[in-house]
Amino acid sequence: MARADTDVVIIGGGHNGLVCAFYLARAGLKVVVLERRDIVGGAAVTETFHPGFRNSTASYTVSLLNPRVIADMNLARHGLRVVERRVSNFLPLPDGRFLEAGEGRTGASVARFSVRDADRLPEYERRLEAVADVLRDLVLKAPPNLPEGGLAEALPELLRSASVARRLGGLDLTSRRDVLDLFTKSAGDWLDGWFESDPIKALFGFDSVVGHYASPYTPGSAYVLLHHVFGEVNGKRGAWGHALGGMGVITQAMASACRERGVDIRTGVEVSEVVTERGRAVGVVTATGDALRARAVVANVHPRLLFDRMVDPAVVPPDFTERMARYASGSGTFRMNVALSELPRFTALPEPGGHLTAGIILAPSLAYMDRAHAEARLSGWSSRPIIEMLIPSTLDNSLAPAGAHVASLFCQHVAPVLSDGRTWDDHGGTVADLMIDTIEGWAPGFKASVVGCMALTPLDLERRFGLIGGDIFHGRLTLDQLFSARPVLGHADYRMPVPGLFLCGSGAHPGGGVTGAPGHNAAHAVLKRIRRR
Repeated sequence: MARADTDVVIIGGGHNGLVCAFYLARAGLKVVVLERRDIVGGAAVTETFHPGFRNSTASYTVSLLNPRVIADMNLARHGLRVVERRVSNFLPLPDGRFLEAGEGRTGASVARFSVRDADRLPEYERRLEAVADVLRDLVLKAPPNLPEGGLAEALPELLRSASVARRLGGLDLTSRRDVLDLFTKSAGDWLDGWFESDPIKALFGFDSVVGHYASPYTPGSAYVLLHHVFGEVNGKRGAWGHALGGMGVITQAMASACRERGVDIRTGVEVSEVVTERGRAVGVVTATGDALRARAVVANVHPRLLFDRMVDPAVVPPDFTERMARYASGSGTFRMNVALSELPRFTALPEPGGHLTAGIILAPSLAYMDRAHAEARLSGWSSRPIIEMLIPSTLDNSLAPAGAHVASLFCQHVAPVLSDGRTWDDHGGTVADLMIDTIEGWAPGFKASVVGCMALTPLDLERRFGLIGGDIFHGRLTLDQLFSARPVLGHADYRMPVPGLFLCGSGAHPGGGVTGAPGHNAAHAVLKRIRRR
């Protein structure tokens, strides 16, 4: 067998690929990262989208980035600083009222709509936090796997299952029932059981449709809500914040930490093929025909992209290939970056204030969100879309010229693929105008303040970042694609069905978001396998 050029080659320089590279290099391995684009970071990048205006191009806010990853990579020393929103969320309503959420203000704001809901809020938060704590304990561990083979293969997985069972066994009966509800029920059913007023249900329910092409009343959407609450910022659980300089500062800090450990990061290098010999992954070939041999190949790409385009199907078990073809991927996301000459003035709260540092949710009820999803399924997009607006320049003046601002628009719902032969290349501009017009209805004058815009349809997200169907999670967060079943049952330990090939991206446990957890866990799986060999 030919000698390897490196110990590990990683396909894709997104945040999980960089995290994986760091831990492997820290353990003494020689690591090469190959990134297709001319900048590392994957979907967590900061780019100029209009002269003088920079923003986080795709992923746009911080909470889920794991504290252990931050500490181990010493990202603060490499330039990362995260600031908290002064108000967590702002929900304007059509009647001119509004709901504000944040430390010391949520209860009083909710009480204006329902005293009963305000009274129930602390218990809701306590019980949700109890379940979120379980997730925090599990995200940096490989789930129990269901491998083929004898006792030697099964015993470690049985022990891992026992560890999970002990963690769940430590919950009281109420929390165990909540775990069942949150993994199986719809967010709408879960929230309807807690609250009576529309605004608080809309505020929490928005998390269940973020990047998830579903109604808040779709079974399983309660888990998507839960997935978005187990993060923290600067030690404050459940908080959200902004990375000063944009999300690209996170991945640039990661790249700096990697280079300090000797990782070779190469940009502008597209991998076209995973090379296999005698059924084992032994390296890659680039689009220019260059070959790089390695003891292990780690893919930080969407699993369907990996197996549809890079791996010879002849070396993949037929059942795995069949299931990967059915692997659900496609979110209802339409992502926009907007350059503004001035701050928006919302009818519900026109004067500038802390609410403009918040996640501004334009979707006043669960029923509104349900209709948006139904209409998108019928016609390709909703005429009354769901929009979250963030204005990071209210906390970071490095993103725009003095007096001007940038806004991130995270818009739902649009169909991942349009029907009847239509393409997003033909209709993206129409939907971008719709999003601006929708905000104009809530904040008159907004449209006139727009001086530049970048719109990314699901197809644009797929082309630019490899997000199949525009899916920001590398595959839907549904029960059949979570935990031991992510991406496919029997491969939850980051080892793919081709020996020597590993998955470290968001298509692996614990799923999407800028967490670093899949990269961390995959690195440990690679180290275990290399040391065993």
